This record gives sequence, C-alpha cells and structure tokens, in this order.
Amino acid sequence: MSFELNNGVLRPEDRLPFSALVDRPPLRLPEGVRLVVWPVVNIEEWDISRPMPRMVSPPPGGQAPVPDVPNWTWHEYGMRVGVWRLMDAFKNAGIRPTLSINAKVCETRPRVTQAALDAGWEFMAHCYEQIPIQKIPDERAMMEQTLDVLTRFTGQRPQGWLGPGRSQTLETPDLIKELGMSWFGDWVLDDQPQYVLTKHGPLVSVPYTIELNDINIMLTSHERSDAMLLRTKDAFKRLYAESAHSARIMAFGVHPYISGAAHRIEYFEMMLEFLASQPGVVFWNGSEISQWFQQANPMPAP
Repeated sequence: MSFELNNGVLRPEDRLPFSALVDRPPLRLPEGVRLVVWPVVNIEEWDISRPMPRMVSPPPGGQAPVPDVPNWTWHEYGMRVGVWRLMDAFKNAGIRPTLSINAKVCETRPRVTQAALDAGWEFMAHCYEQIPIQKIPDERAMMEQTLDVLTRFTGQRPQGWLGPGRSQTLETPDLIKELGMSWFGDWVLDDQPQYVLTKHGPLVSVPYTIELNDINIMLTSHERSDAMLLRTKDAFKRLYAESAHSARIMAFGVHPYISGAAHRIEYFEMMLEFLASQPGVVFWNGSEISQWFQQANPMPAP
C-alpha cells in the first residue's frame, strides 16, 4: 500500500481496508470470557477564557458568551462532586476503568487525578486541554506536552490516545504511533479491534462508542435519567449473543458532570451491577484489549 496519497497524507480509508464483520474468521477470547466491557471515564480541563466545549445552560440570544460562568461551574461540579460518586461506584463494583484525561487536570486538579492513580485506573492521553485538535496550531507539540505531563504524574508513559470529541487531523494516527503509543479509541467504526496503518507501523484501533456515551444520551438527546442503563442493557443482549461466535467489545463512556449528577448516579450504579453480574463478562482497559487482540490476531506481514 502506498503512502504517497494526497501529498503523503493518508485518509482513514487508506489506513484501514474495508472489512465486513460477517466475512471475518472468528476472533477468540480467552477461555471463560464471553464479552469484554471497556469502561471509560472522561475528565476534562475547560478554560473559562474560551467558549465552553459543551453547554447545559443555553446562552442568552444564542450567542456563546466568554466567560461562560454558568456552564463552567456546571463542569466544575463534576470535579468537586460528581467524580467522587463515579469513583465510589467503580470501587464498589470492583472495576478499574480507563481514565480519558486532559493532561492539564494533573496540574489544576491533582486531588482528582491522584485518586484515580491510587485506585489503579489506566490513564489514556486525551490532549492537554479540551480543544478540538483541528484548532491547535502545533499538534505534535501539544501531543508531546500531553504525554510528558502524564508520564511525570503517573510514572508511566500512556499507551493509548483519544482526541477531544474523538477529533483528529489526517496526520494524527501517524503522530500517535511516532510518539510511542500503541492504540487509540477515536474510530467508532467496529465492534472488534482493528489494525490501522501508519507511516511508523501499525496501530490498534480499540472500539470506543458514541451510542453508549452520556454526552449523546443525556445532553444531545435529553433522555430520562435511566436512559443509559436501559440502552446499555439492550446493547449488551445483542453483543453478548454475537460474542458467542466471535469476540465483541462493548465500550461505554461517562463524564463526572453528567453521570455523576445526583439524579443519574443510582442508575449508573445499577448499570455496573448488571454488567458485573453476567457470566463471562470481563472489564478490561484499553491496553489489555490491545494486547489481547495482538496476541489473538497477529498483524499480517506487509
């Protein structure tokens, strides 16, 4: 496959040849494992000197104000209150999720990130601040800064990457691999991991989700407080059945200022309890999924 497309830039379809799930040979999970659940908690840094990444309070007249104090404080509730509810829920369920983290949070809210580190959560790089990658003048410098901050804080260099809002440029996969990471979660195009070509070797795409994500369910669709619980149960039934024949990954993503709200946390706890009670269900972080996939389905020789 040539790397000289579009002046040397590869499009996603150039990096990942089309593959119909029904045409693939069965992908086997370890003995006794029926379905892999990938839990992801997203913790972000919002700069009040810019428009807020998301809004729960519509701005007057439809004009995004700066500073947007109402929506900044809504996000801050997640740092002060909501995240601790999520941490208790995961602890009580015996689950250690992946933490999708803006690196700057390690500098501004070390109380939060230290608690996640102490609990054994995996740290996944999620840019330095919550800004679309396309808006950052020097993508490489931002990614290096992100990795440096997270490495100093955790003592380990992150192996996984997720862009804010899953944003990428066409060069992002090459930079992820060049900077020493082995997998990413931006491409929500499959229920199984996939190898993605880069100029520096293959990356693993770990299946993340838009559909089982509290942003889409609670903010975009304005669903009831129990909607994520119900949707997760419905998705689980189908993926659990399909995984009897070939492995499936079921990811979910939550945010402290959304799922950590008082009227939602009970249903989130019920969701974890439901998943944990199912036979053969395991909770793996992104690196565990990537490592299993590479062992179960080695990358073909070029």
